[in-house]
Amino acid sequence: MAARRSRFTLPKLRATGPPSLVAAKASLHSGKGSDGTAETATRVTDGTTPQFLASTYRFTEKLEFIDPSRHGSVPVYRVLDDEGNVMRPSQDPNLPAPELIKMYKAMTMLTSLDQAMIDCERRGRISFYMANEGEEGLQVGSAAALDARDLVFAQYREAGMILYRGGAPIRLVNQCYGNRDDNQKGRSMPVHYSLPDLNIVAISSPLGTQLPQAVGAALTYKRARNGRVSVAYFGEGAASMGDVHAAFNMASVLGCPTIFFCKNNGWAISTRTSDQNNGDGIVSRAPGYGMTAIRVDGNDALAVYNATKAAREICIKESRPVLVEALSYRCSEHSTTRYNSRYRSEDEVEFWKQNDPILRFKNYMQIRGSWDDKMEEEWMEERTSIIASALKEADALALPSPENLFTDIYDKMTPRTEKQMAAMKEHLRKYADKYPLEKYERWD
Repeated sequence: MAARRSRFTLPKLRATGPPSLVAAKASLHSGKGSDGTAETATRVTDGTTPQFLASTYRFTEKLEFIDPSRHGSVPVYRVLDDEGNVMRPSQDPNLPAPELIKMYKAMTMLTSLDQAMIDCERRGRISFYMANEGEEGLQVGSAAALDARDLVFAQYREAGMILYRGGAPIRLVNQCYGNRDDNQKGRSMPVHYSLPDLNIVAISSPLGTQLPQAVGAALTYKRARNGRVSVAYFGEGAASMGDVHAAFNMASVLGCPTIFFCKNNGWAISTRTSDQNNGDGIVSRAPGYGMTAIRVDGNDALAVYNATKAAREICIKESRPVLVEALSYRCSEHSTTRYNSRYRSEDEVEFWKQNDPILRFKNYMQIRGSWDDKMEEEWMEERTSIIASALKEADALALPSPENLFTDIYDKMTPRTEKQMAAMKEHLRKYADKYPLEKYERWD
């Protein structure tokens, strides 16, 4: 039977109920609400026969269930092959050399930062760290496609986004150290960055909570018509959280310009993707929420760039959300408190290291003539010096004053917080030999 709008009429109702109910039922048949306006909701007129007034369906006389095994998986979009060659010239974004170099420097700086901070954690200079090996391409590729005004709701493995947007490595190091120049004053775990000047919202540990927040921000942008979008990063593990489903539905129903960027890296800490998702990844969920979606090779920075840029255009021009699923692989440990050997083999990790997104991007740049060995050597020396200076500076800074526990709660301290601060100071004076006060900023 040909597809058609399944709004249908019924025989004329008999006035057997209260006048108001009869009027309401009659108005449904005329396609008008009880207030005379056009009807747009699905209603039940007589308790048995539905009218689908807002959607398009089709009838069928064939008893048939939807069987996902009979449908192929969503393809993975890519621009570069494994060696960095453009597969289809029309898909090459042909970014200018300075932009390519900026992207490459952000990716490689991230690698140097990761190596340095893991060493710091091993030596007890910081308490925790989460490296990014294997995901550099999807972070920087998506960052390059966004407008600097777009608000980013990161998960916790998006340091490449920060570096691309101009965040100096010292800012990230200070946050991990929790010293006096940490803009969060040592109150958050390492790698839980907050850079409001770069339109990057503070990162929090609970999974998925940032997605509804991103939708709320996008709704504000939609109403303001200011040409901005919000971007929510999350992993395939976080996609199992209820907040993610609520955000998908809310964004779709309200038509919010939100990019949901899922980083499917194969592992949710030590849980393999196949152990928590029996469907076709995360991208296959989009149709159920009425969302546009694409699956992209997350190790191909140019493919991620193209997909994110196109997703942003849809958000702005059509005022609706887009789901991007970037397939990658987390080569690094989940964090410095988790060890790969407990849940995956070294051979598996080494196999995926051969698909290095940085090397693929570098090969592309060299083929283009935008990068050479001399530039590589000079940049290696420069970024090594930048990281070394950042570590030296962070090491020399004291920890935030304990007074910040009380002075940075309200705009002005209340009598109660003043009393609490005085009690703390008295306690520290009395037991000064029990605390390493020399490590903190001086206080009264």
